[in-house]
Amino acid sequence: MKKTIFTGAGVAIVTPMNADGSINFDKLGELIDWQIEEGTDAIIICGTTGESATMIDEEHIDCIDYAVKRVAHRVPVIAGTGSNHTDYAVGLSKKAQLLGADALLLVTPYYNKTSQKGLITHYTTIANAVDLPIILYNVPSRTGVNILPETLKELSKIDNIVAVKEATGNISQIARVAALCGDDLDIYSGNDDQIVPIMALGGKGVISVLSNCMPKETHEITQLCLDNKFPEAQARMNKVLEFANSNGLFCDVNPIPVKEALNIMGWDVGECRLPLVRMDDDKIAKLKAKMQELGLVK
Repeated sequence: MKKTIFTGAGVAIVTPMNADGSINFDKLGELIDWQIEEGTDAIIICGTTGESATMIDEEHIDCIDYAVKRVAHRVPVIAGTGSNHTDYAVGLSKKAQLLGADALLLVTPYYNKTSQKGLITHYTTIANAVDLPIILYNVPSRTGVNILPETLKELSKIDNIVAVKEATGNISQIARVAALCGDDLDIYSGNDDQIVPIMALGGKGVISVLSNCMPKETHEITQLCLDNKFPEAQARMNKVLEFANSNGLFCDVNPIPVKEALNIMGWDVGECRLPLVRMDDDKIAKLKAKMQELGLVK
């Protein structure tokens, strides 16, 4: 059995920006501290929600370095180091390891994409280049590539490929992954609205957007699942479901809504980098109304 990186709720943390578009590291530090104080079980830095796609190399490395030092071993730090260029992903993964990251999150190759055979070669090459545990990230709605269950079974034979973040939305496929891979591959939900069903299939937790705004509540939902209290967990999830889906934090392209939500809460995390732009006023009003229902703002 492989060692589990974390159980519970890991936050796919946003990257705060200054007015000039530079990274606001002071605010990132405040967010990290708040997340840990509220019970978040892992910090995922430089993921999709962290706008890694618009970071230059130096910024990407600086964010990982800052997160590792700020967290100071309080919870695991998982660094997003995936790329559609295998050699680039290898280089970035090696740097994350040198900086002290606890694990890596590797999205599937995007745009140029690849075959299932290519996925096996891509991930095997990266895994052989580092010692850190690896979470594969399956999000075909963004990348155009779906890691099939049989491919995950093959990849789970590699010692340091230990988990998959499943954001396919396909519960039947995730059930097959669980059946094929068993203890050789942990599963994390990549969709907040599927925390309970995925954990009911044996998933270890979630890599969460919702946790940015509701870290304590998201942690508690996953803990109820870990305690096999699934009806209670679903009842808690039902209260935040509309905020966690396309009516709330996904009413526009992630991370536009979650950054807006944090700004409404007073965190002042700034705007997203282009080409992502601020939501229309009507969407902002609806988002704020959802937040008022949950008591996140007055």
